[in-house]
Amino acid sequence: MRRKKPGLGRPRAHHAAGVPSRILDAAQELFLEKGYRNSSISDISELAPASKPTIYAHFAGKEALFAAVVSRAMGGLTDFENFTPEGDTIEEKLVSLGSAIIDELTEESLGVVRLTIGEAQRLPELSRSLHDAALDRSVKAVSRLLNEEALMGPHRPKRSQDTAQIFLDLILLPMLLGALLEERPGDLNHELPIFMRGRIGFVLAGCETD
Repeated sequence: MRRKKPGLGRPRAHHAAGVPSRILDAAQELFLEKGYRNSSISDISELAPASKPTIYAHFAGKEALFAAVVSRAMGGLTDFENFTPEGDTIEEKLVSLGSAIIDELTEESLGVVRLTIGEAQRLPELSRSLHDAALDRSVKAVSRLLNEEALMGPHRPKRSQDTAQIFLDLILLPMLLGALLEERPGDLNHELPIFMRGRIGFVLAGCETD
């Protein structure tokens, strides 16, 4: 039985700025622990701690809270705008970028992604938005790296996106599926570079060099 926490009323002024984050933290913890269906606003209110009126002042209800939790996780999962891959060759940089994408999933957002998949039938638009955003931003990150390496020839934008999609389909998606089905981030981190190096040559064959 969860121990009731004190201070469920109006937060002090110096805590007010962090109220939405505190509510989201509590909601995410409960969603992961009990599932979406078995978590209630009352549970979240107790854990946050924040009164129900305070929660409803920031979020319309449990579905809106769930959407906000997924949106926050999505931001961390797909934020590669300022990522600089390590390595001297394109192969090394692709391994570095691919590993970073997997790391974001397994270390930060895996539970939320699993939860969203589990609720896909109930909340299909939310599940689709997570999938589309993660795929779109990952493709852009790989495509940008390929363009920076000047591998793509005269039709650079379309060709780089096509090649980036192949990279995700043949290399990252199988590893992401493995991460979703099993909780073995240590094994994945060890296996991923080896797995990628054996297939990157095939992916890069789709690049135009003329």
